[in-house]
Amino acid sequence: MPRPTTALEAFAAAVFLTISTGTGNALAQPSGAAVASACTLLADVATGKLLTQEGSCDQPITPASTFKIAISLMGYDSGLLKNEHVPALPFREGYADWVPEWRTSTDPTSWMKNSVVWYSKQVTRSLGKLRFKRYVAEFDYGNQDVAGDPGKQNGLTHAWLSSSLKITPLQQLRFLERMVRHQLPVSNRAYDMTTRILELAPLPNGWEVHGKTGSGAPRRSDGKLDLDHAYGWFVGWANRNGRNVAFVRQVQLAGKGDIRAGLQARDAFLAELPALLDRL
Repeated sequence: MPRPTTALEAFAAAVFLTISTGTGNALAQPSGAAVASACTLLADVATGKLLTQEGSCDQPITPASTFKIAISLMGYDSGLLKNEHVPALPFREGYADWVPEWRTSTDPTSWMKNSVVWYSKQVTRSLGKLRFKRYVAEFDYGNQDVAGDPGKQNGLTHAWLSSSLKITPLQQLRFLERMVRHQLPVSNRAYDMTTRILELAPLPNGWEVHGKTGSGAPRRSDGKLDLDHAYGWFVGWANRNGRNVAFVRQVQLAGKGDIRAGLQARDAFLAELPALLDRL
């Protein structure tokens, strides 16, 4: 019999089916849900100067798939990840499979592009609890809590998925700044390879963009996900002529729309980003 689908998987299925298209747009002009709250941050990486701060940016929430940036750094630094296409890991029965693109061999590039949950878990499992916890602490990543769900001992594979690990938008921004400045305790190759697999299409005004979406949801008092108030992230940095600007867009939605929270955050922010950068 097939394994029952959890609420988190059902939520993520809709999220990643949209992500896997690479466009964030469905065929029938999808509509986004209303945004209940939003935070926008931009900072000059070289100086650390905060260039833009709008909205409430100090609420700690799940990092969701934005944590793949940290996992990538860990994986390349430890030698578990080799380059853009090695290792290519085979899909196995029992892995998260609610997205068709996940039911196949996956390498670091397709992992990041399609946000493959089971590949992340294979990397963290290979790291082991002690190394994983040490990296999170050395990265000073959010609240550094990798315990996972209460009583389930699943932090190694679930801590960043609407579970114990939480981070504020301002903490995300500082993490990204330290990464781009090469101030985290990882190898130069880890920085280089992570940068490569995060690369997106350049903006019309010539800025190159590296970024990652993330979609999650808060927990209700009964422990179930509150899917009507989903969180969306889009985080990364833009570079032009040697200047790097780190950015964070984080939203919380009110209700459900056809575009999931992370994609809605990304699409809206990328539409605004050229003008934001031109004003700097």
